[in-house]
Amino acid sequence: MSMKRVGEELRRRLEQAGIYARALGKWLALATAAGAGCGLLGAWFHIAVETAAELRGERPWLLYGLPLAGLAIVALYKLLRTEGQGTNDIFNEVHQGGSISLLLIPAIFLGTVLTHLCGGSAGREGAALQMGGALGYRVGRLFGFDERDLRIATTTGMAAFFTALFGTPLAAAVFSIAVVSVDSFYHAAFFPALIGALEAYGVSRLFGVEPTSFLVEAPPLATGLLIRAGILAGLCGMLSVVFCGTIRLTERQLHKRIPSPWLRAFAGGCAVIVLTWICGTTDYNGAGMQVIAAAVEQGTVRPEAFLLKILFTAVTLGAGFKGGEVVPSFFVGAAFGCAAGPLLGLPAGFAAALGLTSVFCGATNCPLASIVLAVELFGAEGMLYFALACCVSYVLSGYGGLYSSQTILHSKLKGLYINVHTNDGPVENETAAEAVK
Repeated sequence: MSMKRVGEELRRRLEQAGIYARALGKWLALATAAGAGCGLLGAWFHIAVETAAELRGERPWLLYGLPLAGLAIVALYKLLRTEGQGTNDIFNEVHQGGSISLLLIPAIFLGTVLTHLCGGSAGREGAALQMGGALGYRVGRLFGFDERDLRIATTTGMAAFFTALFGTPLAAAVFSIAVVSVDSFYHAAFFPALIGALEAYGVSRLFGVEPTSFLVEAPPLATGLLIRAGILAGLCGMLSVVFCGTIRLTERQLHKRIPSPWLRAFAGGCAVIVLTWICGTTDYNGAGMQVIAAAVEQGTVRPEAFLLKILFTAVTLGAGFKGGEVVPSFFVGAAFGCAAGPLLGLPAGFAAALGLTSVFCGATNCPLASIVLAVELFGAEGMLYFALACCVSYVLSGYGGLYSSQTILHSKLKGLYINVHTNDGPVENETAAEAVK
């Protein structure tokens, strides 16, 4: 080979190396900025929500302020012109591109804190996905990214903020990519999402935010226990359909019967107060992490707890209060698993862990992310049980879910490309595809 050709080949390889180096630098810059920003804001948000929950525990009378908190949330969203914006808008930006209002950050931050302060039944991850997505999007805009790279920036922000709250960086990275389009894992986003999540994890730990984890002992692998775990997972998959369907139905009915957002929020707050009186406990107000911990680590829970949590959450979110559905899905799954597991011959605490993972999987349609989440929450000892549970729950949960803007690209029943939105139903697409075949 002549020296000229050697020089040309070397120059070509150097140019290729430069392309990869620039891409690496671009994603590192995004991950650093988004991870630091989301870690800082996420830590503040976590502290604010925890402080609000502690204040409510010390001052039970704050529950009676829930109707007024609902009015304040409606006023806040109208003032910031973010009415109707939420997690589905973040997903739409990743799907199709578009703008995300920066004002969504203070709106969901304050709205979620008010909801928790006064006893609404909601989680935190909806706020995490919205604030993280909005912040990641703005970082991408600041760096001059095009529409395709802005979608990765949005995903990176979601992963970083989710990690800042829960301390599960790998699950957050996988979930933020997988949840938008089921069956389409955009691998180009994995590097910045994971690096951003790890940085946010470090920043949140500096502020004293402890990662979420539970002490649970997995039983030895055995055929009989695997079959029982599969049965429990199937029940949890169907329970996730009930959970998501109840939330959607309640929201539709409340909007239909009470068109005014002001009256709807006030009435919803009053309804939660009445429900709390009837139940005689505040276990179903707020996120309910203490009940989740009791179910997983102690194997104790009221048998009806999962049904009551569904009711409280549906009324809270349907009335317009802010937060999210993922932690309530944890509660529902853990409570059901703890109650039903011993009937199947499973240890109550481990069954609660299986239930939490299975209902989360069925509600989000993210089996791989759910397996990773289970390992980060409960340890790797029972990974095969969790993997089996997620497989079964994913199939039996159908095509519903928490997020209507989520797309499911392939049928859960056969090898067909269907490309439907969650909650739209795939039957017509499957029939048409079968007819063409």
